[in-house]
Amino acid sequence: MAVLDLGTNNCRLLIASPDKGGFRVADSFSRIVRLGEGVGQTGILSDAALDRTIAALKICAERIAKYKVQHVRAIATQAARLAKNADVLVSRARAEAGLELSVISAEEEAGLAASGCAPLMGRKYKGALVFDIGGGSTEVIWLARTPEGPRARLTASVPVGVVSLAESYGAAAATREGFNRMCADLRTGFAPFAREMGADFDVRRNHLLGTSGTVTTLAAIALKLPRYNRTRVDGSWHETRHMLNVVERLVGMETMALSGIGSIGTERADLMLPGCAIFSAICSLWPSPVLRVADRGLREGMLRQLSQEFS
Repeated sequence: MAVLDLGTNNCRLLIASPDKGGFRVADSFSRIVRLGEGVGQTGILSDAALDRTIAALKICAERIAKYKVQHVRAIATQAARLAKNADVLVSRARAEAGLELSVISAEEEAGLAASGCAPLMGRKYKGALVFDIGGGSTEVIWLARTPEGPRARLTASVPVGVVSLAESYGAAAATREGFNRMCADLRTGFAPFAREMGADFDVRRNHLLGTSGTVTTLAAIALKLPRYNRTRVDGSWHETRHMLNVVERLVGMETMALSGIGSIGTERADLMLPGCAIFSAICSLWPSPVLRVADRGLREGMLRQLSQEFS
């Protein structure tokens, strides 16, 4: 099976087969393509962004062919949802890479992310707040433990991600003042969902469960890894305050200095503070003392869905 997640910022491929209740990964691919670059202002996917994306999709198609994969699912998320010319992306993906892209809804995206992360819900907790910080949107899902398995009590998608924040705040997104403004605006955006959950969400009986490049990068820095290591990061537990201390350190750094950190690099450096602002806003509204980090999400949820369909 092969699953492809084309987001606002990244193009990710995972080729895997079912194995002992989980999946055995045969190959994976990830490339920052910034498909959603400028789409918030223009409403269309630019030619340059489309070209970068199609080039990455061709590589994905080659890997899928190499492994003779029979079951493939490829999705596009927020950037494609927003773009008036998403049909161009879909037609070019079909014609030039031989891939059938489906533009999925925000609700389906949230459901897939929750499904992919659910196995990491801590056994001693009643539930977890799963959050997925994307390039163009952020999904928040409250998973509650039930005798039948994890069940979503609340699902929400906020149309704000690291790329859209960076573009809307411009140069200010790289400053402490801009960071503080982003945090305040984001708390306002997420607050209705926190109010809806109210006292039912006990921060001592529910933990945070974060996925996305922002969260995994923060975890790698917290673990003092010289470069990113998925094995160390995926499933790791952290005190939330320690992760917020990492955020505080990063906010005081210039973009060039951020790019010198091994787990950040040059391609992610200008998006790190917007991601940290989303992370901080979520932690302030749902102040659970512990956080688990998932280097998994949409693609794993898609794999679970495919395996059910073809089992």
